[in-house]
Amino acid sequence: MLTACSAGGSADVRLAANTPSSTPETSAPAPSSAPQPTPTSAPAKAKPVMAAGVPCTITAKACVSLSGKQAWLLDEGKIVYGPVKMLPGKKDDPTPVGKWKVQYKEKLHHSTEFDGAPMPNSVFFAPGGIAFHEGSLSRYSAGCVHLSSAASLKFFNTLETGDEVQVVR
Repeated sequence: MLTACSAGGSADVRLAANTPSSTPETSAPAPSSAPQPTPTSAPAKAKPVMAAGVPCTITAKACVSLSGKQAWLLDEGKIVYGPVKMLPGKKDDPTPVGKWKVQYKEKLHHSTEFDGAPMPNSVFFAPGGIAFHEGSLSRYSAGCVHLSSAASLKFFNTLETGDEVQVVR
């Protein structure tokens, strides 16, 4: 008998509809005729598959090159938009490098950190409120990825919650 955690530990969970009920006092372990697994070494870690034309893997839906100051949208490893110019965070407030998931989107976000500054087409993907959004392409951000108005709209309309964002140096 298995107990279900969500039922407070008191519910029976049957593995099959015709499984007879038994109590620990009357049941004996069933003889095992199934072959026992043999220990194997862990498989070698597969090398990530890079998407053509970008510095990110095929799992990315958005790719950001900090050194190249470019961003792309991808679908199954193929470029569907970009490269577009972007500006990342300044040296003392950098855009974080890594793999992230889109957390949420807000069409007309206003910064709580910077006196209500407008951040149109915000797509939040990293801790600390890091997002793609419309912003200056001549002034570095406080960690976000600044895009032009047209590019920020395309990123906003394309990316969905859960999509992978990769930021590389």
